[in-house]
Amino acid sequence: MRERRAFQNARRAREFEAFVAGAAGRLLHAATLLTAEPPNANPRARRLLTLALAHTYASWDRLRGEDPYDRARQQLAVRFARGAWHQYGALGRSRPAPSPSVPGSGSGSVAVLARLTPQERLVLVLRMYEGVAEEQTAALLGLPVERVRAICARAMTTLLHPPRGPAPTMAKVVPS
Repeated sequence: MRERRAFQNARRAREFEAFVAGAAGRLLHAATLLTAEPPNANPRARRLLTLALAHTYASWDRLRGEDPYDRARQQLAVRFARGAWHQYGALGRSRPAPSPSVPGSGSGSVAVLARLTPQERLVLVLRMYEGVAEEQTAALLGLPVERVRAICARAMTTLLHPPRGPAPTMAKVVPS
C-alpha cells in the first residue's frame, strides 16, 4: 500500500513538473501583465503565480480530465482580483498611479497597462491575451456579459487613445 502511494505521488509530481515546464512562462507573463510590473522586476506577479500553481498542485488529483492550465489561470485571476480588492478597496474603483518604468526593462506595454484599473487589466488580459470568451470571463468574475464587454471596450479605448497631457502654454506676444 505504501509503495503504491509513493508511486502515485511520484507520477503526480512528474505530471505536474511537465505541466509547469510548459505553462509557467505564459502564466508568468499573464501575471506580469495583470500586476503591471516590469518583466524583469515582478515580485507580485511571481507570488501570484506561485500561489496559483500551489493551488493547482493541491487539486491535481481532483482535476479528472479538466485542463490544468484553465485551473491555474482561474486561480491567477481570482487571486489577482482578491488582492486588488484588498489593495484598492474595490476592484476597479480607482486608477492606480503608474509606477516608474525601469530603463532597459522593455516595459512599454506595462507602463500602458498601469493606466488601467485592476478590473480593466484583468478583463483585458483574460479576453485579449488569454483568449477567454466573454461568457467565461463573466462567469469567472461574477459579472454580466454586457458588463465584461463594456469594461473590455473601455480598457481598449484607454489603451488605443491615451489621455492627452496638459495643453502647451502659449507664449505671450507683446505688441510692438
